[in-house]
Amino acid sequence: MSLSKSRDPDVLHRHLRDVQELLSRQRLVDELVHRQQMPHRDLVESITHKQNLARLQRKLDRLHPADIAWILETLPLADRLFVWELVRADKDGDILLEVSDAVRASLLETMDHYALKAMALGLDADELADLAPDLPAEVVQAVLAALDQDEQAHVRAAMSYPEGTVGALMDFDLIKVREQVTLGAVLRYLRRFGALPDHTDKLFVVDREERFRGLLTLESLLVNAPERTVSEVMKSRAVVTFRPDDDARAAAGAFERYDLVSVPVVSERDRVIGRLTIDDMVDYIREASEAEILGNVGLREEEDLFAPVIRSVKNRWAWLAINLITAFVASRVIDLFEDSIGQLVALAALMPIVAGIGGNAGNQTITMIVRAIAMGQVESAALGRLLRKELGVALINGLVWGGVVGVLAGVLYGSPGLGLVMTAAMTLNLLLAATAGVLIPLLRERFGGDPALGSSVLITALTDSGGFFIFLGLATLLLL
Repeated sequence: MSLSKSRDPDVLHRHLRDVQELLSRQRLVDELVHRQQMPHRDLVESITHKQNLARLQRKLDRLHPADIAWILETLPLADRLFVWELVRADKDGDILLEVSDAVRASLLETMDHYALKAMALGLDADELADLAPDLPAEVVQAVLAALDQDEQAHVRAAMSYPEGTVGALMDFDLIKVREQVTLGAVLRYLRRFGALPDHTDKLFVVDREERFRGLLTLESLLVNAPERTVSEVMKSRAVVTFRPDDDARAAAGAFERYDLVSVPVVSERDRVIGRLTIDDMVDYIREASEAEILGNVGLREEEDLFAPVIRSVKNRWAWLAINLITAFVASRVIDLFEDSIGQLVALAALMPIVAGIGGNAGNQTITMIVRAIAMGQVESAALGRLLRKELGVALINGLVWGGVVGVLAGVLYGSPGLGLVMTAAMTLNLLLAATAGVLIPLLRERFGGDPALGSSVLITALTDSGGFFIFLGLATLLLL
């Protein structure tokens, strides 16, 4: 049976509505049957229940695992687990690889060791390595024991590389050929395969010691005469290769820059040990982007929308506590200038503008820097140039927009001095925001931290406290 896979959000939402309607109908029928006192009620209930389950199961059977994964992520926990029980066992592994880490945990909790082992044995080595950290240790050991030596070596190798490296992302499903054979021999060799590995756009040429020699594209294989040898048509110069310990972010940049589909991963002895594909890169970029978005607001991990309250609280409390402390600091800054605010009430109305514009500007700067770090475009030597550039932008914006707001404030409150203070405070707070926006992510990266983690919280706290202090301090010195 062919599987339905949709990239169209409207179609995905239609699939979701169909599933939700079937679930709702199932609950309604169960409720009505229980309320009615009729002969053979249990028989009627059983038949109706099975009919609805059959409809829902047929719907799920026609969907692609990626679409089922998306539907599971959008369903409340009880409905999610009900649907999960109806999914065919041969789809379990593919679905678990597609869902978020948080939702995966809720699904794995429902599976016994036998089901987990059966699911894991249906995965490729790289897929098993991705899922292994979420599986019980005894299941992983049982699965490894059931694999042959080569598969065991592949899984252990993939698990040995740190997260965020090429080795942790590479797969081992690839085709290697010798450079001295003819293209006709290569074609006969390929016909022995039931199907080529996904994203095969080239074959990897190796010598007798499995050392990498070059690339044979499928195009070259098809358009050249069968009598020619691989060495005559292969590409051996300016070939992109990766080491397993290379940074995945740099690899993603290479895929984008050179429009790559697959790239060989070679050892220090130049032996081909795996490959990286565009599919691996798309998944990595998506996950890195999601982690950056969450990190900006202080969330360390993905959160299941329907997770228990306590689990969500644990994921959020740390940076909320930090935010509470910084808010308290900002309140103490305001308290220092209580007399000034009492003498000039306009200060209380205007100071949120200074803090707000500084926070927005700081978030713009920090977003640009974090993005540049992720793309490998920022080095330590560039710190001075980046800081000068952002300070220049902040100075111009401060003088222009601070001047506009200053004129309005001066006219509104009949005080040119207040307008001057407003312009100066906005300019200084924008300079502070620019400095922090550059330094916070770069310093976090230099000391081994995540540049994005909590950056938005930190910049907002700094520009709030700093903006209040600058504005109220200038007003106290110049106006009172």
